[in-house]
Amino acid sequence: MLESLPNETYNELRRLCESGDQLAAEGRYADAIDTYWSAFELLPPPVEVWEAATWILTAIGDANFLGGDYEAAGDNLSVAMRCPDAVGNPFLHLRLGQCQLELGNLDRAADELARAYLGGGGEIFESEDGKYLTFLKTRLAPPVGGW
Repeated sequence: MLESLPNETYNELRRLCESGDQLAAEGRYADAIDTYWSAFELLPPPVEVWEAATWILTAIGDANFLGGDYEAAGDNLSVAMRCPDAVGNPFLHLRLGQCQLELGNLDRAADELARAYLGGGGEIFESEDGKYLTFLKTRLAPPVGGW
């Protein structure tokens, strides 16, 4: 969007998201999610036009995922995909693919994990449970030079 958020709003969004990040780092995912939603609620409608919506919804989905709520994570990350600069974001595709795998949506999981791999390479999987890359290898031909 060409229009910028007012400085006050942007600064408050950043403050809330930094607080949410700290809570998530402490494993307090429910509190982090509540804080991220407080930030999200500051966005003027339509919220899907703001870049901030992308990173806030991604943070919410990530906290949902880390907290084991794969359905909520998948829902929030899917909404994030309709926001600016989301499609093609390797991390966003990774988390969405992981959620889909956990929910048993194997075709969608393969698609999203392939997008994550193609955008972020094997490195994006390094700090994740090995089952996600192992699954992807069953669905995607090896890249030139191998995995």
